[in-house]
Amino acid sequence: MLFLLLGINKQLDLQSAFTEIGRYLAHRQGWYEQRKTMQLLFVGGVAIAGALVVAASIVLLRDVSYQTRIALLGGCLVLIFVVIRAASFHHVDVFLSTRLATVRWNAILEIGGLLFVLLGAWLRTAAGRKQTPT
Repeated sequence: MLFLLLGINKQLDLQSAFTEIGRYLAHRQGWYEQRKTMQLLFVGGVAIAGALVVAASIVLLRDVSYQTRIALLGGCLVLIFVVIRAASFHHVDVFLSTRLATVRWNAILEIGGLLFVLLGAWLRTAAGRKQTPT
């Protein structure tokens, strides 16, 4: 369901609307000049909220298979990345465009989360095959 919603968001470009609304509110409410501080607080808040969601998921889903937990971790990582990326802050964009070896951080973070989801699904499928009699 998460990825369906993210796909709809991608197609409708809702993150651009979010950015424009934020910019409008910053001008309208008179804090546009302090936007860098607000941006830093926003990114930090999203990172902390994401860490709390991951921690809560680990505790609440302790009885769920490790394969499902891996996939959920990947989903959380993708969601955190999308929210921070949607904010479209200059210093975040600069970081995301830098490279680790030959790969941009943008790809590492986004695809990394997806790989966790795929790994969880693959492990779950492999575990199911071992339990099925041949």
